[in-house]
Amino acid sequence: MVASLSLQAALTEIGAEIDRRFDTLLAIPDDPRADLYRAMRHAAIGGGKRLRPLLVFATGNLFGVDRDCLARAATAIEAIHVYSLIHDDLPAMDDDDLRRGKPTVHKVFGEATAVLAGDCLHALAFEWLADLATHPDPFVRSELVLEVARASGPNGMAGGQMMDLEAEKSRFDLNTVTRLQAMKTGALIACSVEAGAILGRAAPDARTGLRGYARDIGLAFQIADDLLDVEGDEDKAGKRLRKDAGAGKETFVSLLGTGRAREQAAMLVDQAVDHLRGFGAEADLLRAVARFVLERDR
Repeated sequence: MVASLSLQAALTEIGAEIDRRFDTLLAIPDDPRADLYRAMRHAAIGGGKRLRPLLVFATGNLFGVDRDCLARAATAIEAIHVYSLIHDDLPAMDDDDLRRGKPTVHKVFGEATAVLAGDCLHALAFEWLADLATHPDPFVRSELVLEVARASGPNGMAGGQMMDLEAEKSRFDLNTVTRLQAMKTGALIACSVEAGAILGRAAPDARTGLRGYARDIGLAFQIADDLLDVEGDEDKAGKRLRKDAGAGKETFVSLLGTGRAREQAAMLVDQAVDHLRGFGAEADLLRAVARFVLERDR
């Protein structure tokens, strides 16, 4: 069981599980759609931290959720994340050539196919969530669909991406940057925790602590990302760094400085761990994930 594994072992196990799921779900058809599937596979299989799927598993295990149900929900949420990366890398957005240590989808398959690959991963995510195999209770499936839609739409990830585009033309203060990142990055991280709780039919009091945990690690994750963008190694990160400063964007680091930003991230991680005080050793993996947010190098 994932809950009993060390963090690194859990990341390895979940990464392999998600790759297997995508390999099956994105089998290449013998027809003119073949390159579309190759593009989706290029983006979805191999590489990446798989943090969001791990959060689905780690939270669902608190409530004894069936592993296959967790894997289906985790794969759907990762599909949303991957679609966002494909679109974010396009010339009309961040115009990146490298992602997860390999050429971005539009560099390999062209911009039109990249747009369609992102569109299809977005649609497939909701197809997988709504399928009876994800959970026998239609109310649970409906709540999952609603939660993922909210996290990925204009009040979540996509809205945060729009604010990020505006950040190239406007001067944002700390409150605005915090809201931007809570939507762009934090919303899908929070959704991953919430999905595990939804599948486990968690009681409201349990969800309150988990939501606080998710909110705090989401912001800590982005502060750590900003620090990596300034101080990180591009070879380890597998993507282009130091691009926010070049685009003139305000970040946690530009507003706070590296020292205060690191202190703020550490405080958020401590708060996140404290939100889990109602749980025992069964939540140790979630605690380890919170600390990993600060220690990662990519």
